[in-house]
Amino acid sequence: MTIRHLKIFITVAECGSMNTAARKLYLSQPTISQAIRELEEHYDTKLFDRLSRRLHITLSGQELLNSAYQVVDQFRQMEEVMFKSRKKDIIRIGSTITVGSCLTSNVLHDFNRVMPESETYTLIANTHMIEEKLLKSELDIALVEGKIHHQDLIMVPCIRDFLVLGCAKDHPFATREEIHVRELEGQKFIIREPGSGTRALFDQFINRHNLKICTSWEATCPDAFRNAILYNHCLAVVSVRLLERDIRSRQIHIFIPHTNELERSFSLVYHKDKIFTPAMEAIRNIVAHYQQPDWLNNIPVGTLME
Repeated sequence: MTIRHLKIFITVAECGSMNTAARKLYLSQPTISQAIRELEEHYDTKLFDRLSRRLHITLSGQELLNSAYQVVDQFRQMEEVMFKSRKKDIIRIGSTITVGSCLTSNVLHDFNRVMPESETYTLIANTHMIEEKLLKSELDIALVEGKIHHQDLIMVPCIRDFLVLGCAKDHPFATREEIHVRELEGQKFIIREPGSGTRALFDQFINRHNLKICTSWEATCPDAFRNAILYNHCLAVVSVRLLERDIRSRQIHIFIPHTNELERSFSLVYHKDKIFTPAMEAIRNIVAHYQQPDWLNNIPVGTLME
């Protein structure tokens, strides 16, 4: 039994004649008769009585008709929803927390201007979770700051970024032009959670220099980093983009490493089997315009030396 059977059955019941139903549906009369016969065999009951060359629906037929109207209408609604959604270019975008805090809103703003008819869904999470969502096809594309390890995911570097050491303007380090890595020993830090790309890069830095820092805070929220730096005299090593507002206002002083060991790229990531939609292509074109922040040229910064 199929939707086609039910549609034929409804038309026959409304017309009271297989010939009339055949003309209305642009089908042959034998095709109509076969569909009704298959329904009667399927449910093992008679659906019509044939009296005086006219069809009269039976009690069983009336029960089926009541349900058939509902099923066909639900099928029609489902078709409308599905065909309507196919006409929309819907894109599910993932962003890691650093990217989501400093770039995603701007990227989506540009995207909505370029493709106003498209719909978007955005998930902000750490690198590990974004990777899982891409593998499960719960996201179409993502912009991440960490390393992606699964072989089925393609990672394309697209935006240069780098981590800086940040401290409050009243921190003892704030008046210095240079800080040496060994001076970070025992200092109080706020750091990202495991699974974060920023945390992974900072851990590599700590291990490379054999440092023992004091982890006072561990957080995912960018505002927690800002507050811990400004009000709790913590140091933090985070993306320069994450602290832009407070660096510009001179509330936070930063030190840029004189080596490239804390440099990285924000990367677009997608599944290797993913077929690019126009919306995904638009995202790829938009993020290409976000490169190193030029506002740093007018800000006094220190240097983090080895």
